Amino acid sequence: MTNFFQTVFSRYPIKTKRSLELLPGFVSWALILFPVWGSLIIPYIVAYFIVFFDIYWLYKSFSLSATAFIASRKIREAEGIDWLERTKTLKNWNRVYHVIIIPNYKETVSKLRQTLKAIASQTFPKRKIIVVLAMEKREEDAIIKANTLIDEFKVNFGQIFATYHPDVPNEVKGKSSNEAFAGRIVYKKLIENGPIDINFATVSSVDADSIFDKQYFSYLAFKFLNDTNRYNKFWQSANVNYNNFWNVPAPIRIIAFFGSLWRTGVLVQKDRLIANSTYSLSFSLLKKIDFWDCDVIPEDYRIFFKAFYKLRGQVFVEPIFLKTSMDAPLSYNYIRSLKNKYQQERRWSWGVSDDPLFIKWWFTVPNVPFFRKTILLYNVLLDHFLWPVNWFILTVSANIIAFVNPVFQRTTLGYSLASLAGSILTLCTFAFLIMIAIDFRNRPKNHSLPKIREFLFPLEFILLPVVSFFLSVIPALISHTQLMLGKRLEYKVTEKL
Repeated sequence: MTNFFQTVFSRYPIKTKRSLELLPGFVSWALILFPVWGSLIIPYIVAYFIVFFDIYWLYKSFSLSATAFIASRKIREAEGIDWLERTKTLKNWNRVYHVIIIPNYKETVSKLRQTLKAIASQTFPKRKIIVVLAMEKREEDAIIKANTLIDEFKVNFGQIFATYHPDVPNEVKGKSSNEAFAGRIVYKKLIENGPIDINFATVSSVDADSIFDKQYFSYLAFKFLNDTNRYNKFWQSANVNYNNFWNVPAPIRIIAFFGSLWRTGVLVQKDRLIANSTYSLSFSLLKKIDFWDCDVIPEDYRIFFKAFYKLRGQVFVEPIFLKTSMDAPLSYNYIRSLKNKYQQERRWSWGVSDDPLFIKWWFTVPNVPFFRKTILLYNVLLDHFLWPVNWFILTVSANIIAFVNPVFQRTTLGYSLASLAGSILTLCTFAFLIMIAIDFRNRPKNHSLPKIREFLFPLEFILLPVVSFFLSVIPALISHTQLMLGKRLEYKVTEKL
């Protein structure tokens, strides 16, 4: 069967690519408009669809609460373990090197300094930590900025140096192409012609605002050495937006709240866990798959699926039960901060542009376990396709059907639909209260924050319908539509203070 699809994709490369690019937007718009046109033709099916979707959302709400609770407990347990001492009991522990690549563009020196300080405070021996400042050559003060940081931190690590990624024709400007350039330089300098044994090296893709738990690289070394399948592994911690949680505008804080819980809960969800944002993998695996791709903006899902299919499904993501704290978008004023968040959501939602490639690989790559590749693809497509859809079904669809088809409104189901949907969604409140309690325990305490402000924080969620529409639904819907129209997204850096 894969031979058949390989022939189809090879014979019609442009048509198949464009057909798959139409799919996410088509599905999203079809589901958004379904309550409108469906209410005229098949109102009962629309009504049952809305009820089913509300029940699904209720399940999702309690599932997030449960997984975030379980993961949070595991994180607290892991924080109490001396991972360096455990690592020292393993053979070859002193041969392990951690290479940390920090791609950045127009980041401030102070922001990068915070990240480097967090790395310098690691419990793992610093002489075994290599830091690479992956700069963009086109940035005016890149050399000055890199040299400033290198001079300041050169005594803290085994090595710290910078790479300068040039603009290359046909490459997409962004994190992925920058990291690919830096990764190849690291390989030649430190592995091919240097002191590092690739069989005992990890490499971490690190956002410029990532503040690691002080035990992250000791924990990573333990997991790496203790795993017989280490050369086919990624490792992922809980990426949470706690660095500036109380400094960002309320709309951004609301999204940071849910995003942090989701990225915590996914640690215990096995094949739903995919490398995201800041993550680690064996350098052997990185070399085996020929580094990051240069034709993509959102690189994390891409590199995982690239590895997954290249190694015929024998690639896995293991959780690191620690928190890596990151920034939520913040600028010099309220409106600019909101624009920053909007641009970040646009960039994240542009991950849908990889879906056609993931679907193509599902059809054409042979000898990949069917069940696992299907579950992985299903989860990704479900998240991406429903991203701009959820809001419409949950907030307005039950009322639209009554407006569009008044005759159906006079039936028993039509009359009770809005109240039934409201009752189901009201039950989500209980899950929401659990989430608030989990988040309160997870967040580091800010002793300078007035207690009353933290106590009143749940009241900010009254903004949720408006916030989620403008800062999540709209950017995702534009990304889906833009992909349908065959247009590409221009990379924009999220400003960080």
